Amino acid sequence: MRSETLELPPNTTVHACERYGFSKWTVRNTLVEFEPDYTKQCADGEQGKMMLDGEFHSMTELYKTMPSFVQKPYCSGKLPEHTPERYFFLCDFIQMTNEGPDPIQPTSTLVELHQSSDGEVRVSHQYLPGKPSPGCQWNDTWQGFYIQLVKGALKMYRERNGNWKNLEQLVDRLITHVVPQLLGPLESDGRTVKPTLTHGDLWDGNIGTSAETGDIYIFDANAYYAHNEMEIAMWRARFNKVVSGQVYLGSYLKRTGKSEPAEQFEERSILYSIYMTLHESACHYGADFREECYENLNRLIDKYAPYANRKT
Repeated sequence: MRSETLELPPNTTVHACERYGFSKWTVRNTLVEFEPDYTKQCADGEQGKMMLDGEFHSMTELYKTMPSFVQKPYCSGKLPEHTPERYFFLCDFIQMTNEGPDPIQPTSTLVELHQSSDGEVRVSHQYLPGKPSPGCQWNDTWQGFYIQLVKGALKMYRERNGNWKNLEQLVDRLITHVVPQLLGPLESDGRTVKPTLTHGDLWDGNIGTSAETGDIYIFDANAYYAHNEMEIAMWRARFNKVVSGQVYLGSYLKRTGKSEPAEQFEERSILYSIYMTLHESACHYGADFREECYENLNRLIDKYAPYANRKT
């Protein structure tokens, strides 16, 4: 539920509130009581409100679809009598280990999540309120929705970081020349893309193993409905140290196969990773994400839409 005050579940008695873990964007606490414990994240201002409302909506949608895969979300809202304005998101607390997840359990559960999407979302592509790129709306084609994502990420990047090299020119050429060649075939010759509920930010740091049960959990979601290959494209990014291993990708694809045309799978994966690293560039003020995004932009353009005067 959306709440203007921090309302804990009925019959909850808080015995302590302890700082826990690290987050670049929020202050994370554990509210310790008898059974169970809760995790509360807090962030300030409009950006904090957007992030935590978005995470609440995302985790709620994931929990409704696959409750064994995420912490149970309870509420989000505004903390009373706090200056500056501070917002919160409350969910179950699960103690995680530092060990990398076994590749079989997370990929098989992820496939189950992707194949469990149901309801009216199948007729269109959607984002959930909160964290995805600004400007995204419902769209009847996956290609159109992807273009909205990329344009929104570029807009956010420009607003936060200004112009950089010929990044804007390359993104424009990607949208007009490359995207139709890579995403158009997914929805032609009788083929369709089923909108799949995705976590949306599934990198190493958002996957954990329960210290108590050994079960795998995903968290810090940025959920939206997308082509399922969008989810696993993030695993190719350089900042991953665990899920970038081919065993994770292989385990997932063994259960799903590649979308047709299968021979374009690798280039589609690069295309999807461009959005993600562009979005991360906006959030992290460039950093290494921008260089990786830039390299992949040039890579696809050189193959599918080379400039006439480009030196090789």
